[in-house]
Order: sequence, then structure tokens, then C-alpha cells
Amino acid sequence: MPSRSNGLAADMEAVRTLALVGPAAAGKSSLAEALLHKAGAIGACGSIERGSTVSDHDPLERRMLHSLNASVMHLKHAGTRIHFIDTPGGPDFLGQSLPALEAVETAAVVINAATGIEPMAVRMMEYAASRHLARMIIVNKIDSQGVSLQGLLADIQAAFGRECLPLNLPDGVNRQVVDCFFNRFGRSDFGPVEAAHRALVEQVVEVDAAFVDRYLEEGDVDPAELHAPLEQALREGHLIPVCFVSSRSGAGVAELLDVIVKLLPDPTEGNPPEFLLGEGAEARPMEVRPDPSLHVLAHVFKVTVDPYVGKMGIFRVHQGTLTRDSQLYIGDGRKPFKVGHLFMLQGKDHVEVSHAVPGDIVAVAKVDEIHFDAVLHDAADDSHVHLAPLAFPVPVHGLAVEPKRHGDEQRAWEILGKLAAEDPCLRIEHVAATNETVLYGLGELHLRIVLERLREVYRFEVQTRPPRIAYRETVTAPAEGHHRHKKQTGGAGQFGEVFLRIEPLPRGAGFQFADEVRGGAIPGQFIPAVEKGVREVLASGAIAGYPVVDVRVVVCDGKHHSVDSKDIAFATAGRKAFMAAIREARPVVVEPIVQIGIDVPEHSVGDVTSDLSARRGVVTGTSDVGAGTVSVGGHVPMAELANYQSRLNAMTSGQGRYTIALSHYEAVPPGVQQTLMGQYRGHEEE
Repeated sequence: MPSRSNGLAADMEAVRTLALVGPAAAGKSSLAEALLHKAGAIGACGSIERGSTVSDHDPLERRMLHSLNASVMHLKHAGTRIHFIDTPGGPDFLGQSLPALEAVETAAVVINAATGIEPMAVRMMEYAASRHLARMIIVNKIDSQGVSLQGLLADIQAAFGRECLPLNLPDGVNRQVVDCFFNRFGRSDFGPVEAAHRALVEQVVEVDAAFVDRYLEEGDVDPAELHAPLEQALREGHLIPVCFVSSRSGAGVAELLDVIVKLLPDPTEGNPPEFLLGEGAEARPMEVRPDPSLHVLAHVFKVTVDPYVGKMGIFRVHQGTLTRDSQLYIGDGRKPFKVGHLFMLQGKDHVEVSHAVPGDIVAVAKVDEIHFDAVLHDAADDSHVHLAPLAFPVPVHGLAVEPKRHGDEQRAWEILGKLAAEDPCLRIEHVAATNETVLYGLGELHLRIVLERLREVYRFEVQTRPPRIAYRETVTAPAEGHHRHKKQTGGAGQFGEVFLRIEPLPRGAGFQFADEVRGGAIPGQFIPAVEKGVREVLASGAIAGYPVVDVRVVVCDGKHHSVDSKDIAFATAGRKAFMAAIREARPVVVEPIVQIGIDVPEHSVGDVTSDLSARRGVVTGTSDVGAGTVSVGGHVPMAELANYQSRLNAMTSGQGRYTIALSHYEAVPPGVQQTLMGQYRGHEEE
């Protein structure tokens, strides 16, 4: 009778993990449904139109008829447990699709035969390669009318390399598929399969010199002997298999299950995950082995927060064996939690299991401290272990939000925090410069879905508007100001007189205040009141209602009264003297200029640079980053980037992406300044 440890090792080797990634409408959810049905995990295929699929179980997904969240499922086929993750295909939801790559050995990029290679397929191939995953391409919807599958295969090889070779080929006018790895002879819609078989075998044996010699001597090698070099070719990206299926008719679905079991890597055969020990620059690589007998290491790649069920952490076990009643630490947390229930997920359903080995994707519920990207472990020495971070796109599409009901600000912040905990590409920030809470996402649709969830799941209403631009006011020349404040109301009066001068400071220098009063013209106890009056103008603005920056104020003279001088009098005199000086100091409104980096296809560079110039931007340079992509760098006013992602999508067919960072402030054009000043005066009159 085998030992428990040997049994667990065998259990682990009968595990496969893959993520279904790629563009929207490629049929990933329908393919997941077909795989579940063919393996007997569900009785009948659900329908996206009816909202009955296993993966798209969220009410918003059912209403919008496409995936918005990554959904975890599992099935058994030929004695092997297959975990797979269905991911959304829209670029606005990369915060859901990218983390799935951290939980699997294989990224399966699904391509719609009718629409061909789309930008999201290219991006996901790049992301999967950067994580050193085995990659495969699944061409779905092969029974679509008028498609040229031979032409599409040529396009795939042109886009992703000659290492993209078919494991099977369509047959019977796309009604079925025929294997061309194990099968040397036979016919397909592409002609005899022998050429495809030969290309596959030659590609695989290239990674092993001994097999090369055998192949040259014998003219062929039994594919059953090629398991080890095949896995090496997949690990190294030397082979990217292509499979043809139709989730609608079922063509190729059974064959795809066989491919997953027989040819894709198990947890012991894939490239090991990039774990690091330590923080920052001192972090060093750490070996994590898919060994069920070692201490536990697992990585949380998805968190869901349900207002009724609570928080659930979904994670991939990378090392050790996890059982119910295990004690686990979360990252560097000092207090462990007890695993009361361990689940495998089937969409929205939770299937309780007794244990999980390396390769398994499981979940725990009602653990408030668990969070995205956490490493779960059962050894105190592993408190500083973490996975090398993914390069998520930076959320730059902003929307200012505030609760409809006054007094709900704290609750709004808490709920938005829960939504951000589920999505690494959603960011919440309180912008002190404009006193706004701004929600940043990857695009308009991304933020619209977040607001829908606020309303439907949390029953919380907010008002939204474009974020205010953090304009500032400053001066460009020295000037002097004077004001005498005198007020007599029958009793004690108010008196204070202030002379001051101002001068501009370099950008970013802030505010300086100096007291050069001589002879006690303004007694020392009133100088803070003068500064208070000046700072009131700094906060509220002088010409357009924006904070005043980069100015030096020197109080140089004044007068006081032994009875009537008070703090309020000198605060008023200081404020009005400062306002008078600003009006004489050639004041300007300055605007934030951001440094922008835009990655675009080579053919779109001209359109993008012209558009940037039309937005008052300056192109500072371009550089080739490979794979037909060019990076355009420049500076552009923040005010000109409203809805920029939509415009960039239009210019680049959805392939463009950009990042921004505050660079400096510059004076706005005279026409813009006149508009801002006019709006301020109109507001004051109201």
C-alpha cells in the first residue's frame, strides 16, 4: 500500500492548471461550459444569452452578456483534475485577467476564428511570456461561416512565431478535428497530416540532442517517448501548440481535454513561480518546490468581498499540503488563522474538499485579514516571502465621487475600499489639492461597472463628475501692497495697517513669509495675524479661486493703535494688502503638466503624435520596444487628457496604452486664463 506522501505526490501529478485568456467575444466562457459538459461536470451546457453559464454568474455579467470577473472552475478527465480560470477579455478588466496568470502552468489564448488576431490576444501572449508560462493557442468558433483557417494559422505564425504549430487540424469542413501529434497519417481540411506531424516532432526534438540524432537516423520518433522534451519545449516557449475547436458544435472539445491531460505540464513540469525572500532591493530569489511534504506556501491571486457572505480568498497552492484545520499565516502577520473549511470553486458554487496539494486552486472564506497578493504559509520563517509582482497597467482614468447623502463619506470610503481590494487596477485617492475622492480605473467601462456594483450590491448611491484640475495661481513679478483696516462701531474699534511686498519664487518652492518691520510699527504679537490673513488668500486664491503658490511675502511696515488694534484687524489688513499686491504682480494661473508614455503600434505613431500636439502637448522622443510597438514620450497638460483612453483606442484599434506622472506646472494660455477668471467672478457674483 503506498504511503500517504507518495499518494499525495501522485495526486499532485494528476493536476493541470490553465487560464483561458484573450479578447472579448472569443468564446472563452462558452468553451469553459463545453469542457465542463464534455467531462461530465455539468449535465448540460448553459447559455450566455440566458445567463446560465457556470462562469458568468454575477448578475451584472448576466445582464451585460459578457465576463467581468475571473471565474474559477474544475473538472476531472481521464483521472486528472483540471483547474481552469475563465477571464474577461476587455482591456478595462485586466485587473481580473492578469492575476489568473499567477495561478496556472499554462496560458491558453483563445482566438475567435471569425475575427482573427485581436489586440488583447497579443497582449495576453506578451504577459504570459513575461511570466514564463507554457502557452497554447485555441482557435474557437471554427464552424463560423466564411472563415479561412489556413489563412488564420499563417497569421498566427506571422504574429507569434513559427513555433506556433497545430496539434490537431480541422476535418470534415470544420465539423471535427484530427490529431497530428500522435497520428502520423491521415487527412484533414488542410490536406495530409504528415507534414504537420513532422513539423511538430522536429520542433520538439530540437531541444534534446539525443532525440535529434535518433530522428535523423530513423526519420521519425514515437511521440509517446517525447513527453520530457515536449514539456521542455513548452517551458522554453520553443513550442506554442495550436488547437482548433468549436464550443458551439462541440468539435475538438474532447480532443482538447485529451491534449490538456496528455501534453500540458503538471505542477512538477512547469516553470517554477518567481518567489522572492526579503523586501525591496535586498529581496533575493527563493526556490519553491511543488513537493507535498514541505511546508505550505500558497499565493492569493483573487479576493472577493460579498456584503452578506464576507471576504473570500482564492489561492494557488505552490508547496506543501493544506488540510482542514491547518494554521496559516498571512504574509508577515503574526497571528495565524485556522482553515475551518477548504473549497474548490465551480463558478459561484463552493465544493468542500479535505486537502489541497501543489497545483490545486482552492479558497477560504470569512478571513477578514486575507488580501490580494498575500502569501499564505505555515512557517514563521516565511513571513517575508512574496511573489514577484505583475506589471499591471496603471489606472489613469479618473472620476470624482461623493455620496448623495451628506454624512455618508466614511461609508463611501469603506465600500470603495472593498471594491479596490478585489481589483488591483482600481485605485482610490483623496486628492488634497482639490478636496475630492477620485476613483481611478483602466477606462470608462471599468468605472461604470464599479458604480453599478456600488448601486446593486451595496445599495449605495454616489454622485460623479470629472475630477477637477489642480490649477494654481502665482505671480511673475515683484509688487507692493498696502491696506488700512479701520472700523468704528460705537464701542471698541478695529485698526490695523499693513505694507508688504511680494516676489515670485521658483516653481515648486512653495511659500515664504518674512517679517522686516522695524521700530515696532506693527507690534510682534500682531505679525502672526498678518500671516494668517495672507494664508487665507493662499488657500482661496486671488484671481481665479485656486491656491496661490511659489510666492515670498515680506511685511515691511504698518501702523497700529494702542486701543483699537486687534488680531482680526491685522488679519484683514494683511489679506487685503496681499490681494492688492498680487493684482500688481502680473498674476497667472498655472496648470499641471504630466509626463506621458504611450505604447502604440508602429503604424499609429503619426496619428498619436499629431493628436498629442493638438492637445498642447510636446513629444520628447520615441523608442522601439519590439514586437511592432513604439513608445512615445512627451509632456501634456492634464486638462487635455479627459477621455484620452477612448481617443487612443480609436487611433490604435484598442492597442494603445498610456501612463502619466506629474512633471511640473506651467502657465496656462491667456485664453484659458480669461475663461477661468470669468468663471470665478461669475461664481462670486452668485
